[in-house]
Amino acid sequence: MSVAAVEVRAVVKRFGRFEALRGVSLSIAQGEFFGLLGPNGAGKTTLISIVAGLSRASAGEASVMGHDVVRDFRAARRALGVVPQELVFDPFFTVRETLRITSGYYGLRRNDDWIDEVLAHLGLDDKADANMRTLSGGMKRRVLVAQALVHRPPVIVLDEPTAGVDVELRQTLWAFIRRLNRDGHTVVLTTHYLDEAQELCGRIAMLKHGAVVALDETRSLLQRFAGGRLRLLLSGAPLPAPLARLRIGPQEQADAPVLLRVDDYAAVEGLLAALREAGCRIEDMELQHADLEEVFVQVMKEAR
Repeated sequence: MSVAAVEVRAVVKRFGRFEALRGVSLSIAQGEFFGLLGPNGAGKTTLISIVAGLSRASAGEASVMGHDVVRDFRAARRALGVVPQELVFDPFFTVRETLRITSGYYGLRRNDDWIDEVLAHLGLDDKADANMRTLSGGMKRRVLVAQALVHRPPVIVLDEPTAGVDVELRQTLWAFIRRLNRDGHTVVLTTHYLDEAQELCGRIAMLKHGAVVALDETRSLLQRFAGGRLRLLLSGAPLPAPLARLRIGPQEQADAPVLLRVDDYAAVEGLLAALREAGCRIEDMELQHADLEEVFVQVMKEAR
């Protein structure tokens, strides 16, 4: 059995009396595209800092590709590439020089072919000889991504990689990251763009107040917490009272569509029968799938 790409066991992190992480445990398999979600202050960046060796846990253990981040920190860090939230750069070097220097940190002397490939995939090839301080914020973020990938790490952590960037960069970045994931790289993503997480991540952990409050496959979370929605345009009679408890949100006008929560798609037939029995005519009907934003709001509301 292969080792986990990232293993976190009962990790606690305290800052004085404040407990930023409260016994977090999770295991991310090799080749996964894994989402780490939570509101601001949930502990996501603190957890990433511990896995990356930038901060030390108050209790518990973390490993990357089987290498303990404290006892075997060199191997753990070689196996990991992290794209941080903050724009951190050296203003004295060009883009290519920056990537060559980063390669040197990992003992890579002849890495230009891979650097050229990374630059091309991130739309940076025409900026290779530009000084870092002349780049826009979006271009600097692309360089951060390139620095995280320059040593071809098996595990890639993206901490809010598309915050404040344009649509073109988002599309370019995700196309490249998807390719790396298909090639076997493990990707861990934190983002406030929940549509990205829903589309990209096969499994998701949600944190609140430093604890994991949900951990499951994305598809299972969508089904378990939010189910589906039935959008109906009715005439002939109002929505019968027994079905009013399933309504999502208010109905602003009498002739406006109503949204009913459907926890089990098998229940749709019974709902339609109840509507017919109450004298309602169905002018239009659409069965909608719940999205991750609804799930996130519901999980955060239920987690105390």
